[in-house]
Amino acid sequence: MSDLPDPAHPSADPIVPPYDATGFGAVLPGAARSLGVDVGLPAVPLPAARRVCVVLIDGLGRRLLEDETAQAPFLASLLPSGRTLVAGCPSTTATSLGSLGTGLPPGRHGLVGYEVMDPDRGVLLNELIWDPAIDPIAWQPHPTVFQALIDRAIPVTQIGNPEFLGSGLTRAALRGGDFIGAKGLPARVDAVVGLLGQPGPAMIYLYWGEVDTAGHLHGSRSAQWREALRHTDRELARLAARLPPGTLLLITADHGMVDVPHADRLDLAEHADLQAGITVLGGEGRFAQIYCDPGSGRAGAAAVAGRFTDAVGDRAWVLTRDEAITAGWFGPVDDRVRRRIGDVVVAGIGSFAMVDSRTARRQVLALIGQHGSLTAAEQLVPLLVHAE
Repeated sequence: MSDLPDPAHPSADPIVPPYDATGFGAVLPGAARSLGVDVGLPAVPLPAARRVCVVLIDGLGRRLLEDETAQAPFLASLLPSGRTLVAGCPSTTATSLGSLGTGLPPGRHGLVGYEVMDPDRGVLLNELIWDPAIDPIAWQPHPTVFQALIDRAIPVTQIGNPEFLGSGLTRAALRGGDFIGAKGLPARVDAVVGLLGQPGPAMIYLYWGEVDTAGHLHGSRSAQWREALRHTDRELARLAARLPPGTLLLITADHGMVDVPHADRLDLAEHADLQAGITVLGGEGRFAQIYCDPGSGRAGAAAVAGRFTDAVGDRAWVLTRDEAITAGWFGPVDDRVRRRIGDVVVAGIGSFAMVDSRTARRQVLALIGQHGSLTAAEQLVPLLVHAE
């Protein structure tokens, strides 16, 4: 991965995800191939295995891990032999899970942000919380890698938050297989060990979100974040020590994180000069998606983009939807997905973020750690491999 920017030195240019075998979406196709199933999608090269366990540590970008190796000795020990992957655009959980589950770029699976437009109803969809009015399979119709494995008689088990069972995002991005709900990481590790002790091939997916939660609430350099990382490292070291022969353990993350002081945020509510031509602000702070007045067309989007370019200067990359698609930010974009993307997108550089305090939830406005943009800190994630 020497052709990628050094995550410790942010680039002046956005990291445009290549959506190839170096992308986060190539993890499950690679895991499937290691089990003998080729799903015909870009795949991370991995050794053959009888069983695979994929662990997703939400929010643990490679830069964060490299900066805090003392807090995570087990994970740090895997860094030299690991890989660096590119998360995708935007670098946010719903989008990354769509890429992980399907192996496709966001422009094809259609989970293109935290809050995005449902063009059929003209309202925002929060793709983490979901909306019962929207059919997850209609929203994301492509088959998942889990379904492909099940079709080849390889059992799949997902282990995560109990509330994820049957959720809209799970059904859209990760449908297929059995589900075990467990609250704590020790219980999830115990569940993995029990499943791996059974005969025959297996694919197990374990999700852990507390590192991301600690970063959002307290900052990614906080004592709370470091404690969450230490706890995660201890439990995954315990998992690695109990793996049976023929098992491949893959540890990765869906995005990184940067801390955003409140003083570095542009609040649209405080800038009447920027509000003209805008219907609603979607996306998230580090990757704002601006939806312009219906009927204003490309000229309206260009006018809004021009005003924001002048307002934010070198604190963000500002592109119209057409420009972002042409630049390849979302990969190839299907027609059904195009109008979900903001007419204008504003991707933060440095510690910049954009909010609208008139519409954003109080919890969102309070967040310190954020992500979504195309900087190295947010885009570059580790893929750590431990084989038994």
